[in-house]
Order: sequence, then C-alpha cells, then structure tokens
Amino acid sequence: MRPHYVVAEKMLGATKNPKFYDSDIALQKVAKQMGRSDKFEAPKVSVYFGKSDVEVKDPFFNGEGPNRVGCNFCGQCMTGCPNNAKNSLDKNYLYLAQKKGAKIIAEKLVTSVKENNEGDSNLSYTIEFKDSTSYFNKSLGSVKTKGVIFSGGVLGTVRLLLDMKAKKFLPRLSDEVGNHIRTNNENLSLITTKDKDLDLSKGIAIGSIFSPDEDGHVEAVRYGVGSNFWKILIIPMVFGKNVFIRFFQLLKELILHPTVWIGNYFRKDYAKRTVILLFMQHLDSTIKLKRGWFNLSSKLSLGVKPTPFIPMAKTLADKVAKEINGNAFMMSTDILLGSPSTAHILGGAVIGKDKEHGVIDKNQKVFGYQNMYICDGSAMSSNPGVNPSLTITAMTERAMSFIPKK
Repeated sequence: MRPHYVVAEKMLGATKNPKFYDSDIALQKVAKQMGRSDKFEAPKVSVYFGKSDVEVKDPFFNGEGPNRVGCNFCGQCMTGCPNNAKNSLDKNYLYLAQKKGAKIIAEKLVTSVKENNEGDSNLSYTIEFKDSTSYFNKSLGSVKTKGVIFSGGVLGTVRLLLDMKAKKFLPRLSDEVGNHIRTNNENLSLITTKDKDLDLSKGIAIGSIFSPDEDGHVEAVRYGVGSNFWKILIIPMVFGKNVFIRFFQLLKELILHPTVWIGNYFRKDYAKRTVILLFMQHLDSTIKLKRGWFNLSSKLSLGVKPTPFIPMAKTLADKVAKEINGNAFMMSTDILLGSPSTAHILGGAVIGKDKEHGVIDKNQKVFGYQNMYICDGSAMSSNPGVNPSLTITAMTERAMSFIPKK
C-alpha cells in the first residue's frame, strides 16, 4: 500500500493545514491538559492553500488541471467550497479523465447491473439507470460495457449488490454481501460557546486532530457561517444505560437549564458559535445490512454493539466545553435511539481469501465475475480509526494498478 498512498496524496493534493483558529486552539489546549501535546497535529487535507483568494494556474498536474484559488479559511469545505480551493474529485481525477475522453453521466441512479453472454468469451454487462434528481421525469437509460467498477459507497454499492443478488441479476455474488459493516466506532458531539468573541467557523472543515488514548482520534470540525441546520437535530449531551434514564436526564436539563437548550434553536449565528468534535476509534464491532420492506435494515454481527455513548468522547466534550465556555450537545437520534450516527460507514463488500470469507479478492475483483471490481469504502475490512478517504483512494490506486494500460 505504501507507494499507492504516495500517489493518492499527490492526486488529492494533500498537504498539512498551515493555520489554526479558535476551534483548533481549544482542542490543542485540551490535548495539553491531558498530557498529549505530542499527539496533537495539523492533519493533511485536500486543499490548495497558496495565497488567499488569489487565482493561479494548476499547481498540481503541470498545468493539465484547472486553475485554483488560495484558501481563505471560510470553513465551508463540507457544504461545497465556494472559492475553488478544495481539491474535490472534479478538480483532479474526474477533470483529468474527462480530458482523456471519459464521459460522466451525472445525476443518475443505477437500478440494475446484468451479466450478458454468461460463459461466453464476449462477456459484457448492461447497466441501467434513471434520473436521481427528479420525481416526475424518471427517464431511463442504459450502457453496455465489458467491465464494471462499483464505487457508490456503502449505502450505494452494498444496496445495489443486495438488490442484484436477490433479483438474480448477479446470482454468483458472495453471501457475504452486506456483512462486516463498520461505523468507524464514532461519536459526534457539538459544543456551542456562550462567548461572542469566538469564531468557531473560521478555518478549514477539519483543522486539527489528536489522539487522546491508544485507541482513537478526535478532530475539531467546523461548518461555515450560515450553516445552521445542525441546531434542529441536537439535544443536550446525556449518557445513560437505557432510554428511560436518558429521558429523565433530558427532562432535568430542560427544567434546570431551559434557555441553554431552547435558546439554541433560535440562535442565528449557530455555526459561528459551534465546534463539532468527531471522535473515532479503531476498536472493532460489525453489523450486517440486509434488504428490508422499504429500506435497508441492520443487526449486530460480531463484537459489541456500536454505541454513541463512548466515555472518552464525553470526557473530550466536557473539556472543550469548559475551555470555550460552552455546552455540549449530541444528535437527538443518538441519544433517544442509542444508535450512533456515523460519518464513515465502511465494509459490506470486503476483501476475503475466498467467496466464503469476502466479496472481493485482494485485488478488489468480485469473486465469481470477470472484469468487475469494488473500489470504495465498502471494500475496507477494518476500522482505521481516522477519516478513511485517503485509504480508500490508495486502495483504489492499487486495484487499478493491476489492470493493464491500453
């Protein structure tokens, strides 16, 4: 994997965040309090920094790529960089592929992948798709191809594979499809400050990271000014063994601190006043996804059931809240249902030594089919404990290296 990580970093323009702002400084102080200053660092991110708001010719691919503009640290990376500074895929892989003749058929939902000419040397597949952004104009389309790469993420790829296996369009798929799903063992907490002098939205989406223990990492995450939707989804952070204990604690919070809770919903500068702590662990537990009546359903597969109530995550939230004079909140679904939200769902079509142990082989080729690969988070076989995008990219670079160049 090592040389493929190098290529992936080059393609994504990964470089260390050069500036810390209020959210990062608060996390840095907490790292120092915990005696883990040496574990605090600026992460590598796919952003062109250069000079703020200054446009330059492509600095990454010898002028073959698009012009870029230096980051101005507006914090809007998550919702779509408005300044042409974020190195999203349309600035590298997709941009260069289009220049070489690739056709991108956007805003379509793949409905089926069917094998043609089974056992024939002229093997091919037919892919059918429909509009994904219109409720009324559901026009259909299809393409015929000699090879297929699934790259729709867990909820895209695994859902489609489960459908194709059930409908017998791809009947030889492994029975392991949908198994070995992981959540990266995460907790999302949101800390809102009472201090109007702090601007927690300033910076890049993920500006700092540190390891508070041997099992996990925590990041300071931000959204740009105006991204206030989060506030309608959150309630005060409470922990408890069952929903009745947590409900009682919430009732207590409402009685004792009504303005803290209710006031958040009326806050106009919510994104500016809030930092999101993303805590991730490489500790292992897995679930299995399967087709339900209307959607996918899940059940515990191996290990301890994933939970949002991670003690270290609460410790970090409390410490950051004290540092910025704020209050800690969590997603309402996490607290009421006891099921964790995840930003990095992984697995479901993992690598295995054979069809009985995985969906794809070590080169990410689907067992039982020719010229069919899976290259996304569903191929990952473990929790990395950090954001997985670079690993997914490096794994894909490695898988593609086994396909001969024309």
